[in-house]
Amino acid sequence: METRGHVFKYQDNVDTDVIIPARYLNTSDAAELARHCMEDIDASFVEKVKAGDLIVAGWNFGCGSSREHAPLVIKTCGTGCVIAKSFARIFYRNAINIGLPILECEAAADEIAAGDEVHVDFDTGVIEDVTTGKKYQAQPFPPFIQNIIAAGGLLASLRQE
Repeated sequence: METRGHVFKYQDNVDTDVIIPARYLNTSDAAELARHCMEDIDASFVEKVKAGDLIVAGWNFGCGSSREHAPLVIKTCGTGCVIAKSFARIFYRNAINIGLPILECEAAADEIAAGDEVHVDFDTGVIEDVTTGKKYQAQPFPPFIQNIIAAGGLLASLRQE
């Protein structure tokens, strides 16, 4: 499994209220919710994001409330992967449960710039900044988690079994 796209870059402590503001949580329609993804810190995100694009961020991405809507809207926007220095643990688990690929890699998060084109191979954990030619190594998920993500999330994975 892999993705390739351009980078949207954010800092430390991007919380779930910024990823999907609570004022929109009056619907369970993922497509409707995704129209508001990141709007409080990047109003143009949903207009510019293309399938396969990546979010690269600092420490503690997805902190705050434990709503699973946060990784869901990121995935629904077409984002191919989130790379961060670290993830809030509940966001990390929710991302896997809904099938959003995420990788922790401090060097990549520090050095990859907004707008860079990046290719990620989830099987090996190799992150390549195509723009600069630099490669980074993240810890890939074990095969059973890769299977959950490839299936589109935990429930979809269980249905396949």
